[in-house]
Amino acid sequence: MTLLTAAATHTAHPTGAWLLLAVLAAASYLLHCVIWPYRSCRKCGGAGRFRSPSGRAWRYCNRCNGKGAQLRPGRRIWTHLKSIDRDRRK
Repeated sequence: MTLLTAAATHTAHPTGAWLLLAVLAAASYLLHCVIWPYRSCRKCGGAGRFRSPSGRAWRYCNRCNGKGAQLRPGRRIWTHLKSIDRDRRK
């Protein structure tokens, strides 16, 4: 009976495990942003343009300016931090 009560009253919080998981997720996202800095545009799906309903005419996507790719937010932060470091070293 005392064994069940001891097991039922165990209230340790795995904060260390959650912290390790968050650090690993951030490191993997950073590596992902360094290797693949661009993602496909969400508006045009990476095509860079839209077709008209008839299918003959098309226009460039105004979100990605017809490139079909956008810079990832993590890569934008990485580039900003690198520029701050570069300016600090001058």
